[in-house]
Amino acid sequence: MNKQVFGMIGLGVMGQSFVLNVERNGFGVVVYNRTTETTKKYVEGVAAGKNIKPAYTLEEFVGALERPRRIMLLVKAGAPVDAIIQQLVPLLDKKDLIIDGGNSYFLDTERRARELEAKGINFLGMGVSGGEEGALWGPSLMPGGSINAYREVESIMSAVAAKAEEDGEPCVTYIGPGGSGHYVKMVHNGIEYGDMQLIAEAYDLLKRALGLSSQEFYDIFAEWNKAELSSFLIEITAKVFKKIDEETGKPLVDVILDKAGQKGTGKWMSENALDLGVAIPTITAAVDGRILSTQKDERVRAANVLSGPTKKYNGNSSQELIDAVRDALYASKICSYAQGMSLLKKASEEYKYNLNLGAIAKIWRAGCIIRARFLNDITNAYNRDRDLPNLLVDEGFQKAVNSRQEAWRFVIQLATGSGIPMPAMSASLAYYDAYRSERLPANLIQAQRDLFGAHTFERIDKPGTFHADWEEE
Repeated sequence: MNKQVFGMIGLGVMGQSFVLNVERNGFGVVVYNRTTETTKKYVEGVAAGKNIKPAYTLEEFVGALERPRRIMLLVKAGAPVDAIIQQLVPLLDKKDLIIDGGNSYFLDTERRARELEAKGINFLGMGVSGGEEGALWGPSLMPGGSINAYREVESIMSAVAAKAEEDGEPCVTYIGPGGSGHYVKMVHNGIEYGDMQLIAEAYDLLKRALGLSSQEFYDIFAEWNKAELSSFLIEITAKVFKKIDEETGKPLVDVILDKAGQKGTGKWMSENALDLGVAIPTITAAVDGRILSTQKDERVRAANVLSGPTKKYNGNSSQELIDAVRDALYASKICSYAQGMSLLKKASEEYKYNLNLGAIAKIWRAGCIIRARFLNDITNAYNRDRDLPNLLVDEGFQKAVNSRQEAWRFVIQLATGSGIPMPAMSASLAYYDAYRSERLPANLIQAQRDLFGAHTFERIDKPGTFHADWEEE
């Protein structure tokens, strides 16, 4: 019996699609799912007639693979990953490879890598972005772990990854050691949270201020997708506004309840940023926005007792506001990505990942949810200066933000005066203003800390650490 090159455990939507992608690119696959019926349905359905073999026990699964075995897991993060690994290990030989392609927490990946390495088994934690469509036709892949382990599957991953339109390069690169692949995926997802919240806020302001129809919103977002905001999320937002609900005849977006879900990766990013001492206010505001959205019943009650301004937008031109919101959205988006890249830079130092930020931006150009035209600009910025402290000080991004800040400030002022919440966009502007401030009021905070807790302070006129007797007259 011929052995298969690649094995997949987990036949959910992502697993099924990824397997079809691998097989279409010329690699034989063996598949296993905990539920036998799922495996049978898959191999007798969409996988029928393809070089995809079923296995109904883990022993059969492992036995069907050529050595060194290359096994990918696409199962729910957390305990299920540990359970599968625990069952697999006794069946494997040294130098066999396990790839966790789920959304695992990066410190779990670090632990698993250490435990498996001690047994002589290779392990990769690989971020996979692009959803079902990406998994099937080309995702963005972020593999982290041993470089030798990655070499075992590099040809497969390069074949199945999305290809950038600009140069045809596969959207996969070796990220770094340990849990770096899942760390980068976590940051990718946090940036995704920020992007989605910023887009939603732009929509909300225009909806409340101008009362635009869904058709008008479709036209606006379709137009925005032709220029600097061109991205997957802007593209699909335009599509959202075209969908009509069959039951009511209304635009579907208008009958969807305003409660947003989350899987937790954005929260992980905010928590880790606090641990590392990196400010990511736009992304944290996006996480907070989702949490507040789930408090629907409370918000309904509050709406009946808490008042807001009665001021309405009375500008001369609707197009003028639409253009200003476009500029504010782009400037805010730059700040959100700047925060994400700053966290990656800090994490690279803290965890010794040696991340190549330009290469990471490059593999996000296609396949993934945050793919966007301006990722090329991010790559170019890091090519100019690999040690760039923040995207905002790159010459190109300086110009992009500086030229839009008048519109940006106008939009935030209008939102505040109109009582329209824009937490992420406001956080982006506050981040920009704080980052460009030569002096912040932290001197007063240090004085307060020294007065009540003798925490000491530094001076601007001489080196050293000082404590004052604040009770003196």
